[in-house]
Amino acid sequence: MAKNINSKSKSSNINVYGYSLDDQSAIPHSLMESNFENTKKGYKLYNFKRPDKFSKDHLRVLQDIHREFARQLTLILTAYLRMHVEINVVSIDQLTYEEFTNSMPDTVTVGIVELVPLPSQALIYLNHEVVTSIIDRMFGGTGESEIRLRELTDIEESLVTKLLERMLQALKEAWSKIIPIEGHIINIDNNLSYSQVANASEIAALITFEVQLASKYFGLFSICFPYPVLENLLDKLSSQHIFQGRGVQATEEETNNLIERLNITDVDVRVELGTTEITMKDFMELKNGDVIKLDNTVSDNLLVRINGERKFYATPGMRKNKISVEITDVYTPEE
Repeated sequence: MAKNINSKSKSSNINVYGYSLDDQSAIPHSLMESNFENTKKGYKLYNFKRPDKFSKDHLRVLQDIHREFARQLTLILTAYLRMHVEINVVSIDQLTYEEFTNSMPDTVTVGIVELVPLPSQALIYLNHEVVTSIIDRMFGGTGESEIRLRELTDIEESLVTKLLERMLQALKEAWSKIIPIEGHIINIDNNLSYSQVANASEIAALITFEVQLASKYFGLFSICFPYPVLENLLDKLSSQHIFQGRGVQATEEETNNLIERLNITDVDVRVELGTTEITMKDFMELKNGDVIKLDNTVSDNLLVRINGERKFYATPGMRKNKISVEITDVYTPEE
């Protein structure tokens, strides 16, 4: 005979069969086997302390939105920092706000933001490596990050404000197919424990991104949406709503903004003198003064690569005492 559940039980996890976790040792073996069979038919344990408020479809759509955010921010920061930047979504989870704050280090950079007309506030968490690397680049450096943890100076905080403004710009564009939003920075903190924008037990959606700067400096940042921020949008966070919005042509302003960013983006240009094949033995025996014969002749056009892709043919020459090439034709894949 099953026990009655004591309302004063310290355990918050309750078995669907009517036993608290502390009482399960008293369940008859035959009943456990019977209930295990029912579990396989679709029953499962339910955590009343941490209910799931975002469905799998909600999380999938949030991931799609923030993949677009990552793409937009990559374009913006590549142009702003004048260096190669790559940003990717690495995970999306729902967890309690307390779990989020406990999982983060004490010394971080946290931007508290409002996304009008959405209620409540969201957090943009930037880890130390990302912040110091971007600040170093803003000061004219190579983008090298600092290992030593420290709080930001007033000048550095003003630069982080500029960074957050560009992140909010990318968020605005990524969310435009769901709802028009305007982002505003409320505050910047150096300690996550001071940034209480939700109750400890409140469920939040956490999207984490990886940032690569100049292909050699890596770091993470996250955006935390407490449930009240997105509660009124859940009906729009569906795959069906996203599919209905696809196929809509970009406005002239959006097209011009994209072209403007692309026009100031740096691209890697390389000229290929020629190619050949040698044996591994010959390669291992190469030394100063050795000559490698290429397959090209001196009259052949050189191949010009843009970001590693074949784009043009060119002839070599000199211009103002510098080795230069003159574009002679456009490369076509058939060739």
